[in-house]
Amino acid sequence: MGSPRVVIIGAGIVGANLADELTARGWDRITVLDQGPLPLTGGSTSHAPGLVFQTNASKTMTEFARYTVEKFVGLDVDGEWCFNQLGGLEVATTPERLADLHRKQGWATSWGIEGAVLDPAECAKLHPLLDEKRVLGGLYVETDGLAKASRVVVALARRAEARGAVFQGSTKVIGIEQSGGKVTGVATPDGVIPADIVVSCAGFWGPDIGAMVGMDVPLLPLAHQYAKTEQIPELVGRNTELAEAGFPILRHQDQDLYFREHVDRLGIGTYAHRPMPVNLRDLDESDDVSASDMPSMLPFTEEDFAPSWEQSKLLLPCLESAKLDAGFNGVFSFTPDGGPLIGESPDVAGFWIAEAVWVTHSAGVGRAVAQLLVDGRSEVELHGCDVHRFEEIQLAPDYVSETSQQNFVEIYDVLHPLQPKESPRDLRVSPFHARQKELGAVFLESSGWERPHWFESNAHLVQDLPAEWQPPAREPWAAMFHSPIAAAEAWRTRTSVAMYDMTPLKRLEISGPGALALLDRLTTGKMDKSVGSVTYALALDDAGGVRSDLTVTRLSDNVFQVGANGNLDLDYFRRQSPDDGSVQIRDITGGTCGIGLWGPRARDLVQALSSDDFTNENFKYFRAKQVRIGGVPVTAMRLSYVGELGWELYTSADNGLRLWDLLWAEGQKYDVIAAGRAAFNSLRMEKGYRSWGSDMTTEHNPYEAGLGFAVRLQKGDFRGRDALDGVSDETVERRLACLMIDDRTSVVLGHEPVFVDGQPAGYVTSAAFGHTVGAPIAYAWLPANATVDTPVEIEYFGRRIPATVVAEPLVDPEMKKIRS
Repeated sequence: MGSPRVVIIGAGIVGANLADELTARGWDRITVLDQGPLPLTGGSTSHAPGLVFQTNASKTMTEFARYTVEKFVGLDVDGEWCFNQLGGLEVATTPERLADLHRKQGWATSWGIEGAVLDPAECAKLHPLLDEKRVLGGLYVETDGLAKASRVVVALARRAEARGAVFQGSTKVIGIEQSGGKVTGVATPDGVIPADIVVSCAGFWGPDIGAMVGMDVPLLPLAHQYAKTEQIPELVGRNTELAEAGFPILRHQDQDLYFREHVDRLGIGTYAHRPMPVNLRDLDESDDVSASDMPSMLPFTEEDFAPSWEQSKLLLPCLESAKLDAGFNGVFSFTPDGGPLIGESPDVAGFWIAEAVWVTHSAGVGRAVAQLLVDGRSEVELHGCDVHRFEEIQLAPDYVSETSQQNFVEIYDVLHPLQPKESPRDLRVSPFHARQKELGAVFLESSGWERPHWFESNAHLVQDLPAEWQPPAREPWAAMFHSPIAAAEAWRTRTSVAMYDMTPLKRLEISGPGALALLDRLTTGKMDKSVGSVTYALALDDAGGVRSDLTVTRLSDNVFQVGANGNLDLDYFRRQSPDDGSVQIRDITGGTCGIGLWGPRARDLVQALSSDDFTNENFKYFRAKQVRIGGVPVTAMRLSYVGELGWELYTSADNGLRLWDLLWAEGQKYDVIAAGRAAFNSLRMEKGYRSWGSDMTTEHNPYEAGLGFAVRLQKGDFRGRDALDGVSDETVERRLACLMIDDRTSVVLGHEPVFVDGQPAGYVTSAAFGHTVGAPIAYAWLPANATVDTPVEIEYFGRRIPATVVAEPLVDPEMKKIRS
């Protein structure tokens, strides 16, 4: 029968890469369609400037870019280059940008990319057109370079066609055929092309293709300005028509600019202008496409470019006497969080998308999607790219439009890891929101939820802190979006009792006669336990990678409440559930709410409001009960993510405010406070609890992540079990290690490289100041031989900070407090 029939919609750089990757894996029934003529179809690829800078805060995006470089370097079209490895130079003209370049150099080191921060003279030597006096320094990555995107497509298409793929231009897709919830073909004006799998790589046309199967594709087409100068005397005779460029590709992010050579002219791209959303209905879809006239090239608006032209002349004095020759406003795809969109329709099996992908990441995305289709998993983890990462509220057109435009505005900005959106806000609030505002909550935002980070009402407690709890002053970067109040909230949690808003935690109800079997098959834990049991378990992929960690509570024989990590878990369980109706899966997050009540006085407080028995003998650790607190029906789970005695208390949203008020009023007798995420994160790290997505992903197995205890091999078969055969704590070659930093004032924030014996050996995943232990702490991936007491160094903004591998957990290793 052969390989599945695959139709790829879009013959740009993503579609061509996917066809190449699939045919390289032996799939030979591949058809690539495009509404434009081949090979210059008129999409974003046809006019893309092609600058490939590999360094990114995201390990995944860096891996995509690195593979793009590796792949394109080896391509040519009739002897002409597809990738000119000129190197990449990002310059700083402000102290803040120079510091950020040191941070980016740290990312590069963390992800295995070689880069160096150079002084102004070294920058000018590499790129002599620069005004050395305006530059404070630059980040140089020798392996970056220039992709000739339109030529790459030709090379990839030829290779894929030689293996059996068919490329068909000037063919508009008018519908996606389906039957029984599965794709069956792609409708065109000339008929239906049968398909078992359809992948939309249509770029900014993606939302239209997704709509054909009722799938929301949260993408906004935006215009971005690019111009070419007339001949520059300083470039005359330097470059041949064949080579095009000789200087490194250049970014001047302080002014939202980038530059590349076009033989003896300069190309200038800018993001400094106003966002320009594009209505696809206004684009010309004719077949009359040329290098200077295509649907995705809109008329140049000189007034928008004028400020960028003046800034370009300041950085590159050779432009003072130059003139612009031509320009255009090119259409590109932007998303609410800046990431690509990869995934399968939740409703129509076999319909996939790979959208909002730039040339820089195109080969990496093509490989990842091919691996998903052929092997069932990508070797590079994809949670930040999965289209199903968004909550329902984030798919609204107004939300997509506003946040995508803001991402355009901020694309080159120096952004702090905790920096929240300014708008839209207050989209999702817990029933406690009004009370939290009264207490002076400082809110950050995640997945549309307002989440208190600390409470100004606790400011007076800072002066009451014992000397050993007094937090040190932080340097300006680490001090952003932080307050010493977090120390006071951690102190009160450890010594009295605190209320944490757990409402944004994703909660799923999985029920029905097949629920137990489903959970048993998809998790590492033993699920067939008594009603009231709570189980911490992992969901693995087929290679044994950690795709999520979960708390599963058995509320009755056939009803389970699952504490999950986000919408990806909801999508996963729905896909894996049987078709016979024996399992129902509901997202109950919005209809419920939760309070984490934790601290040594938590039992005193909750017992004072309930006739139910909260004693240790009758309500043990990792058990759940249906109780009443002040008359409010509550699902109480004896869990603690902060390492203290306490409960997670869940009730329906309509009862939430009453529950908060009851606990708050009675809690005054026990010095109760409301506490936020800053204290929460510090406390959970001191207790050694992992955060999925930061500390571990599908790239790590449970034993590497220190979670082997959650794997019950003896229970029988479960997904990923075979991949763990022979794997143990003793056999792994890398581990997630706990580090204590020697300097109390150095609070790293994550993604920094870690050095062992002077050599880069890993990277930081999570970090915080440990208020209980009185020192900054971090978790990092390191070689397994970096055991306890191993000295290491963390590179932070270009300087090395000493730290030591320490035994974990740092607080209450005997579990006496949490089990008391």
